[in-house]
Amino acid sequence: MAADFRITMAIWAILLLACLQSVQAFYIPGWSIKSWRDGDSIPLFVNKIYSDNTQIQHAYSELPFVCAPSGRTRPGTGLISGSNVALNLGEVLRGDRIMVSDYELEMLKDDEAHYLCSHKVDRAGLRKAVEVVKNGYMAEWIVDNLPAATSFVTVDKSRKYYSSGFKMGHSDHDAVTGKQRFFINNHVTIVIRYHTAPGRDGQQGRKVIVGFEAYPKSIEAGNRVNGLPADLHSVQRGMELTMARNATNMTLTRDLDTSYTPTEIDDGAPDATLTIPYSYSVYFREDEKLEWANRWDLYFVNQEDGTKVHWLAIVNSLVILAVLTAIVAVILARTIRGEIKGLAEGMLEDGKIRLGKFSKGLRSPRKSNEKGGLLEQVDADPADDAASDDEIAEDVTGWKLIHGDVFRTPAHGHILAPMVGSGVQLIIMCLGLLVLSCFGVLNPSFRGGFISVGIFLFILAGAFSGYFSGRLYRTFGGTLWKHNAVVTASLFPGLLFATIFILNLFVWANASSTAIPLGTLFALLALWLLIQLPLVYIGSWYGFARAGPYAHPIKANAVPRQIPVQPWYLRTLQAILIAGSIPFAVMFIELLFVFRNLWQDKSGHYYVFGFLAVVFVILILVVMETTVIAVYIQLCAENHAWHMRSFLLGSSSAVWIFAYCAYYYTYHLHIQGLVSGVLFFCYAGLACGVYGLAMGSVGFLTGYGFVRKVYGVVKVD
Repeated sequence: MAADFRITMAIWAILLLACLQSVQAFYIPGWSIKSWRDGDSIPLFVNKIYSDNTQIQHAYSELPFVCAPSGRTRPGTGLISGSNVALNLGEVLRGDRIMVSDYELEMLKDDEAHYLCSHKVDRAGLRKAVEVVKNGYMAEWIVDNLPAATSFVTVDKSRKYYSSGFKMGHSDHDAVTGKQRFFINNHVTIVIRYHTAPGRDGQQGRKVIVGFEAYPKSIEAGNRVNGLPADLHSVQRGMELTMARNATNMTLTRDLDTSYTPTEIDDGAPDATLTIPYSYSVYFREDEKLEWANRWDLYFVNQEDGTKVHWLAIVNSLVILAVLTAIVAVILARTIRGEIKGLAEGMLEDGKIRLGKFSKGLRSPRKSNEKGGLLEQVDADPADDAASDDEIAEDVTGWKLIHGDVFRTPAHGHILAPMVGSGVQLIIMCLGLLVLSCFGVLNPSFRGGFISVGIFLFILAGAFSGYFSGRLYRTFGGTLWKHNAVVTASLFPGLLFATIFILNLFVWANASSTAIPLGTLFALLALWLLIQLPLVYIGSWYGFARAGPYAHPIKANAVPRQIPVQPWYLRTLQAILIAGSIPFAVMFIELLFVFRNLWQDKSGHYYVFGFLAVVFVILILVVMETTVIAVYIQLCAENHAWHMRSFLLGSSSAVWIFAYCAYYYTYHLHIQGLVSGVLFFCYAGLACGVYGLAMGSVGFLTGYGFVRKVYGVVKVD
């Protein structure tokens, strides 16, 4: 066990070094810089549309109201319009569907107006377009691995920053009828910002792309020449999504009626269609200040305004950690150290502890507030040594009396061992992701990298999962180690796979791009059964057969000691709520930023992993100290069933996190639709399950080490 803790501490040390290296994490631009000559063809890729108001995403190329790909070969690139780009596993799982588009961009060649196509939309396509605009969907395009962005300025107007994506359309209300109208953005002004390439490429006149901005606009179908608007800078009306026979007559003569109820937007002829013309403009502008290595900085500028809040979260966490550390120090340096010293000088006769130098007044930690305290010891009277065993036994209460039961095999050890193993596996995965993120290896330019690397680390950590699970299973008296290995390898992955499979049916029914393809599901199943399961099996064999069980300093009594009635605050539910509130207080401020980027502002990029790593390390320490305090209080109450309780105490803050998710969903989000709500709470439940397993393992291993250390000093004959 000591060696295991040293390995864990080494991992923490690496993480701390990563945090010291960069508080906010820095960006590694990559191994090669893509530079362009004048006139080079620049491919533009279309990906997906997403919204902060729903969990359903859609592939841009599959929308029924946009231009279908022509299938032409793009000169100079070898790419074919409409062809799909090869994606990594993380990109597929996050719903990316990247496709080559028909938009033509040539380096340093401005194009004021370019006609793309005119697309006829039927009633079903019109309803889909209205749904997309109504739900505030944003489009994601990609140029040179940069997502299209909408440009904004900070509140003090001192800096510019980017927000990924651009709106698909907008809505308003007719001033006369009160009817809500929806407009599709059918023209996009593309601004490519470039900089002179570094090194030899720059000397040859090559350029690098440092910015990709998109400004959408809605322009009516009429008043066009060869498909292009007569005047892009003076647009009278937008492209309204309606099939009315005369869309303009509703705003001319109808009187305003307060009881008016809007009719269906497609109230034209049954076979009516709507033709939407699409066009775009391209402009190249040089940015002399922004270099290629820093081109992602504009996507993060808006996050710098919350730096003070991040520091506030860290200070808040450190204060809580300091208080808990003081309490643990008191327990170790005063109470336990003093009592162990007395126990070491005593002896055990007929199953009862005799104390050589303990005064009668020092009967338990519950009386530590009486005069003298636990540290003040006086010379015992010789007559006390001659007292009866029954009288001396009355002087010893609390955690000392249950020394023969604390290492008793737990009732649910066959379940606890796989849970701890799975938690260790998740901890290693999380630590690896944080370290790589702090060093900038995982960054927004590595699209899908966080999920792909996370799956890779999780699979490799299966060996450690099997080791801890197998060894604990042997310690708990188990014999069917192969069965335990299968349970460990299937506990979390099986639950995750079953949940994703069921949720996949919902998103598939909604034609969402987040629906996992059947081939990808089989690939995930193969990774689980053909790689992760054997690694867990090998680790379990080594932990069970080679490493053997953990040695306990005291053997368990043949007859278990009866557990007395516990105080209200030591009952399972109350203990979980009380213990879980402390780690939650450490991280709830940082959770606010994570939630905002995950659900409320999907166009942003969470890239302050340095702060997150520091809070994560503090969180682990707080969970450890909280578990030590809670287990000590439980032992003092003569409750020796601490094994499963220590795991539950460590994972207890997951209950508070899920409650916080429900609060955030109710008061901060504007998610619409039953399916989106189901997806939200299922994803939140999975995240809380991951956290619970990870922190529960931290709690159990800490409690186990604490109990072994304390009772390992007690001298029992």
